[in-house]
Amino acid sequence: MEKVLQVQNLSKSYGSVAAVSGLSLSVARGEVFGLLGPNGAGKSTSIECMLGVKKASAGTVEILGINPSEGRKTLFERVGVQFQETGYQDKIRVEEVCRMTAALYRKPADWQRLLAVFDIQGLEKQEVSQLSGGERQRLSVLLALIPNPELVFLDELTTGLDTRARREVWQYLKELKKGGLTIVLTSHFMDEVEVLCDRALILKKGEPQICGTIEEITEGSPCSCFEEAYLWYTGGDDDACV
Repeated sequence: MEKVLQVQNLSKSYGSVAAVSGLSLSVARGEVFGLLGPNGAGKSTSIECMLGVKKASAGTVEILGINPSEGRKTLFERVGVQFQETGYQDKIRVEEVCRMTAALYRKPADWQRLLAVFDIQGLEKQEVSQLSGGERQRLSVLLALIPNPELVFLDELTTGLDTRARREVWQYLKELKKGGLTIVLTSHFMDEVEVLCDRALILKKGEPQICGTIEEITEGSPCSCFEEAYLWYTGGDDDACV
């Protein structure tokens, strides 16, 4: 199966502090892959290094067969990115940011349809700064999908969404996956990971703990369910397994 993302021995240090150490993974086309860990585990730093936004201290990365540090312009058309913190121009409206984003790409997705999917239709004339936290989160995911990407990175994609909105986003991502979209996501919601992810890798203090399917990760711990297994891997506490 074609590998869309390949990472070998990726490390990133700030002085004597290792933010990420020895990260290796591969993601196949059409796969949903979860990069998991508590706050400060190195998830966002790992993604930034994969994309070439930050320079890795060591290791290699290939996205769609391209070194992101050398082929950023080519990857720009083929990869979508959503981060937790997204800066917008002052007083820019939802409609304007969608149109501006779509204008950057040759074959953008129908952003008006995406507004409906993410339940922010009717807010087109509203300034982004006036949106609620959940609305801004949905907008950031929407913008990552406007390029019609082959691969999309989603960082805490449903933070700030209510239960119904979360499930609607899950369903839409499942439909995109059926169409061949490859997704790399981070999440603190283990139910979300169980629903969406084919495989996952757990980080603890920048170091990979285990990589595999949800079943493999659970079976590799003394726990009976995935959420407890995640807490066991990230906390090293046998009491996490009830």
